[in-house]
Amino acid sequence: MRVNGHHTRSIRLDDDGARVVIVDQTRLPHEFVTRHLASAEDAAQAIRDMWVRGAPLIGATAAYGLALAMMEDESDANLARACALIGEARPTAVNLAWAVGEMRALLGPMAPIERPETAYAAAATIADEDVAINSSIGDHGLELFRAFAAHKKHGETLNILTHCNAGWLATVDWGTATAPIYKAFDAGVKLHVYVSETRPRNQGASLTAWEMANHGVPHTLIVDNSAGHLMQHGMIDLVVVGTDRTTANGDVCNKIGTYLKALAAHDNNVPFYVAAPSPSIDFSIEDGLRQIPIETRGAEEVTHVSGLTRAGRVETVRISPDSTAALNHGFDVTPARLVSGLITERGVVKARREALADMFPERIVKN
Repeated sequence: MRVNGHHTRSIRLDDDGARVVIVDQTRLPHEFVTRHLASAEDAAQAIRDMWVRGAPLIGATAAYGLALAMMEDESDANLARACALIGEARPTAVNLAWAVGEMRALLGPMAPIERPETAYAAAATIADEDVAINSSIGDHGLELFRAFAAHKKHGETLNILTHCNAGWLATVDWGTATAPIYKAFDAGVKLHVYVSETRPRNQGASLTAWEMANHGVPHTLIVDNSAGHLMQHGMIDLVVVGTDRTTANGDVCNKIGTYLKALAAHDNNVPFYVAAPSPSIDFSIEDGLRQIPIETRGAEEVTHVSGLTRAGRVETVRISPDSTAALNHGFDVTPARLVSGLITERGVVKARREALADMFPERIVKN
């Protein structure tokens, strides 16, 4: 997608063809900084410390991390070590386990000498497939948005609410929830995006708003707690969010606060859509509320906030009393009953077990 008018990807190989280049998302929106990853340890740190985030990008980073590990030492022992190291970096996004599993299954049976070249090629394939999946999600979402704009808005501006960052920064390119927005905007659909700030890490304010500005999409930043008010007053036509893990029955695990957006949308008859690439669908899990592990992150993300000072420095300050404890769940689960539809690379589908099984029969877990 666009950065200062130029196309880039959130992860790519450096000119040397070995080191991996990522965008350090912790430095946005005030600085656009890239980092080089040279080892499995670097990849694990990038995932754990959220230099990269978003389920699809985490998966691609994991794949490239294993390629880096094989370049350093292609032995069975190092493959097992790197898979364990990277696989444990973060617990919630299913793409991490999926990518590590895919790479392990491919590399495990082959001769060690063949692993480095094969690993790089496989990681590149995972990245390219993510771009293709998200572009297809954008195509299907575009048709949905276009029809909604024509039949419901009659040429007036389509007002879309999104939460957190499910943009190209959360994927390799295009994004999931943002892909239909970008494609609709580029196709001339008149739209406006309301971006919820997404406390405590403010990925909406720092990342999604930054993306929208770079692409030229009309947008307005709102505090998280105002979304329900906007829906009550008819200011939101539809909601579209991403997902870190979607269960076999259509429950959606996404950034904390998504559930509240879905409740408000349901109460105000606002369609609530989830952009769900198939690698993020976990057919081994039936009940999202009880079976998906929810990451609990550090209290400092809640008690402190970072921003750009008038002097032009990025600084972190505490916003709560020193003696106050903080609880920081990274995700919540939105029940399938609150989801109007899942926008996948194969089309828009109901958040129901039967519909998902029909759409992706090859993914069904065999007992």
